[in-house]
Amino acid sequence: MKLSTSLVAVKKISSTVPRSSFADDELEQAARLVLAAEGVINPIILHRTSLESYEVVDGHFEYYASARAREIDPRKGEMIGAFIIEDENEEVIKEQVKLLRKPKPVVSNDGASSSNVTESRLINIESKQTNLESRLETRINDLKAEQGRERQKIEDEINKLKNQIPNRIEPLEVFNTLRDSDLIIRLRAAGITGKTATTIIEKIQTTRKKQKFESLSDVVARVEGLSDKRMISIIDSWSRISFD
Repeated sequence: MKLSTSLVAVKKISSTVPRSSFADDELEQAARLVLAAEGVINPIILHRTSLESYEVVDGHFEYYASARAREIDPRKGEMIGAFIIEDENEEVIKEQVKLLRKPKPVVSNDGASSSNVTESRLINIESKQTNLESRLETRINDLKAEQGRERQKIEDEINKLKNQIPNRIEPLEVFNTLRDSDLIIRLRAAGITGKTATTIIEKIQTTRKKQKFESLSDVVARVEGLSDKRMISIIDSWSRISFD
């Protein structure tokens, strides 16, 4: 039987290959080309499954492109060119499909096959990629090191500023540890001067030698001349003044 193409209704054809096997954008582009040419240039191979139904043997992409063309324009995309496998030519056509539809390596001018050329190009690309990754890693490490130096510089500046800030002595520690000269400065800052200041300092020195003050209330109770009101005034004054 002489082999010839037939026009088959797309809606009567099915495929065992899922449509998701092909990229939507490629199917869309092929469908537009099928409509523009009003057919496929590469007839698909069909196997008859019943009197009016067919299954794709080869050309699944062309089939789905034609199916999409039919969705876009039902009239222009209604039919597709196909070779139909009949019982008498089934073996011959299947052998042709295996041989002629199988991709062949293209030999370049220097005798190298396309697969070897492709492999060489891939190796070159991989080499460039490795080099790029190495340079990128080096740059990242440099940036990390620079960031670390900047962070250390900032921390050093912060510590330097902290060292310039005078340490604030707690009021209770003032009464328990400061010398007479420092106590005079503190009391003067609170508005206590002259004989009153001298008397209070003497009482503080005498009392704390016997036993350290345990609280500010203890200071008021044990030091003559310090009342609750005066102690509050002293603490308030000290909180607003920085003593170097």
